[in-house]
Amino acid sequence: MQKGNIGVTTENIFPVIKKFLYSDHEIFLREMVSNAVDATQKIKTLAEKGDFKGELGDLTVRISIDKDAKTITISDHGIGMTEEEIDKYINQIAFSGVNDFLEKYKDNANNIIGHFGLGFYSSFMVSDKVEIVTRSYRDGAKAVKWSCDGSPSYEIDDAEKEGRGSDIILHVSDDCSEYLEKATIEGLLNKYCKFMAVPVAFGKKTEWKDGKMVDTDDDNIINNVEPLWTKTPSTLNDEDYKKFYRTLYPMHDEPMFWIHLNVDYPFNLTGILYFPRIKSNIELQRNKIQLYCNQVFVTDQVEGIVPEFLTLLHGVIDSPDIPLNVSRSYLQSDRDVKKISTYITKKVSDRLQSLFKEERKSFEEKWDDLKLFINYGMLSDESFYDRAKDYALFKDVDGKYFTYEEYRTLIKDEQTDKEGQLVYLYATNAEEQYSYIEAAKAKGYSVLLFDGQLDTPTVSMFEQKFEKSRFTRVDGDIIDRLIQKADDKKDVLATDQRDNLTEVFKTQLPKLEKAEIYVDVEAMGEGQQPVVITQSEYMRRMKDMSRYQQGMGFYAQMPDSYSLVLNSDHPLVKKVLADCEANTSEALKPIVSEIKGQEARLAALHQSQDKKKPEEITQEEKDDMSNTQKAIEDEKNKKRDIIANYAKGNSIVHQLIDLALLQNGMLKGAALDAFLKRSVELIG
Repeated sequence: MQKGNIGVTTENIFPVIKKFLYSDHEIFLREMVSNAVDATQKIKTLAEKGDFKGELGDLTVRISIDKDAKTITISDHGIGMTEEEIDKYINQIAFSGVNDFLEKYKDNANNIIGHFGLGFYSSFMVSDKVEIVTRSYRDGAKAVKWSCDGSPSYEIDDAEKEGRGSDIILHVSDDCSEYLEKATIEGLLNKYCKFMAVPVAFGKKTEWKDGKMVDTDDDNIINNVEPLWTKTPSTLNDEDYKKFYRTLYPMHDEPMFWIHLNVDYPFNLTGILYFPRIKSNIELQRNKIQLYCNQVFVTDQVEGIVPEFLTLLHGVIDSPDIPLNVSRSYLQSDRDVKKISTYITKKVSDRLQSLFKEERKSFEEKWDDLKLFINYGMLSDESFYDRAKDYALFKDVDGKYFTYEEYRTLIKDEQTDKEGQLVYLYATNAEEQYSYIEAAKAKGYSVLLFDGQLDTPTVSMFEQKFEKSRFTRVDGDIIDRLIQKADDKKDVLATDQRDNLTEVFKTQLPKLEKAEIYVDVEAMGEGQQPVVITQSEYMRRMKDMSRYQQGMGFYAQMPDSYSLVLNSDHPLVKKVLADCEANTSEALKPIVSEIKGQEARLAALHQSQDKKKPEEITQEEKDDMSNTQKAIEDEKNKKRDIIANYAKGNSIVHQLIDLALLQNGMLKGAALDAFLKRSVELIG
């Protein structure tokens, strides 16, 4: 029997493994099974080269649990080890500078294990004692047993073992007893070892017999040794790809299409990336790409390997050039990893472009699912915008699709305003904004449909990218002011008429929570609506952007700003104005006369005082100015009260206001009930 100490510079190695690797301790099984698979592949390679002439036999790696003995055993039929090899590979850990090591790597188990070649020692994260019973493939080799109880002390002794290979026996510590549960080990094998290149068996297959589940004689092979990404694309059909997708994501809809990656220079990379159907909620779609190293699962946190927007894709990437044990910071800084990222972006873009060019109809049918993904890419990656701008699409409210250049050509004649700006009109909800869309169409304008999750920030991006262009929502103003073709028309209403008409409606507007409504008058033509509510494009966009950008939260707190625009050409509005004049002119005459007199006096006072320095103005003059201003305000309040009193009893005024509110989904509760009752009365 040989005894000795493992070659480390400190006795703290095992407490370190226990303490600092604890958060990642489940990876012990990946490391153990990976080692067994490596040993098995090595014997296959030796046999292929003629360096091993014996029978390969059954190469299955086997995992078993003994709950009574509290052990997990990982067995392989690989190359095995001699006593000298155990001493070289197990006992001599290249390990120094323990303090630096602790400080630098204490938060990342993967990095510790990979950096220091400690894969085998991850077994001590869950074990009080580890044993290796092994026999080398070499002729005349003896079986040996190595054991260590979690201290630097080890023992090597002769052992009994038929045939080559290794059995690793983990004596599971009491605080890790969950790893003696079949379901736990099954879950970890399914996560890390599902596609390893050598058959991995965990127990036996079961069947229902005599009212209970019983073991059969067949091994329960948990992995697929030839996953789809390792095969030649020309040998596969669509159903093969869909079936593999269902294996990876059993509860997901079928993917739209996929890309089979296969490159061997300047790095090795294989994989399959699927385009899922993403209509909304980006967050739910992330981290569905699985990263493998030689068919061994590494992570599904792939932000460093693929650009952020490509984390929306699903599938598998396998590269031996990405170490099995890596840290996130390594992935984000490594030059080879960045080359992989650039390559994947190019392959994705090339696939989208070829689909657009060769199967445009199919591309358009998929656009609603693709849009979120492509918009995300263009917003987050400048180079992707440059690639995607030729095949990204606009969709109009009639369901027709256009490239950016096609759409520009379509609208440039009709939708260029008097300043030479090309105006893109858009709706966010074709049903709710129907009447605004119809008003635009009546003018010969086209309206885009922007109803996606990222359309608000995308609009701002377009305005930066497109020359002499602006985007405005179709309900952002009355149609004549959305795209102004000539100087404003002269209003046929006199100033007094305009003021009175504005006051009639302003005094009857409801008080809405977190909303301000301003009243305006515009000659829009007899055929247009009598009253239209519009919402400020700038304020609405700022409020929308506040949901995406930090530091803009104050916009979210501001009230919504609306304009209620009265069409002075419409017969109903004309009727209200005429009726108001007929019912209020006598009462208003002396008030209007008084206001004009006081305003004249105020103008004279201003003129007189403007010639003086502030200190030259007497208190009497200041009081005179103040009293005149108050007199004007008092008279205006009287005027407002007379108009409000008239308007209160005018059912047409209330009906027009409610119709405008109803059109915008702003009429609810008691106000909606009152509107319905009034509608019945007016019909009657």
